[in-house]
Amino acid sequence: MWAQRLMWIAWPAFMVAAVLEMVVFALVDPGDLHWFGAPLAFSREAVYTMAFFVFWGATMVSSALTTLLAISPFEVNRCPVPEDQRPEDCARGGC
Repeated sequence: MWAQRLMWIAWPAFMVAAVLEMVVFALVDPGDLHWFGAPLAFSREAVYTMAFFVFWGATMVSSALTTLLAISPFEVNRCPVPEDQRPEDCARGGC
């Protein structure tokens, strides 16, 4: 179940990051980028790679938040411990 949810997060984020990479670098030349007034000391390929992973990370956070908000109350409140192994002082009713 968790592997499936991870793919719900990672795959759409990968696709959006790829499109975002193409759009951004169609408009911006990595050779023209500056950091605190100085040109970047990285090759174009390094800038493309770092930007892709930044885009992917940001879109993964967005997808993860969507997945988190889509969890049903039943999934959040269910007890992962089998009924015969639950402690007697289980605070949640019906655990």
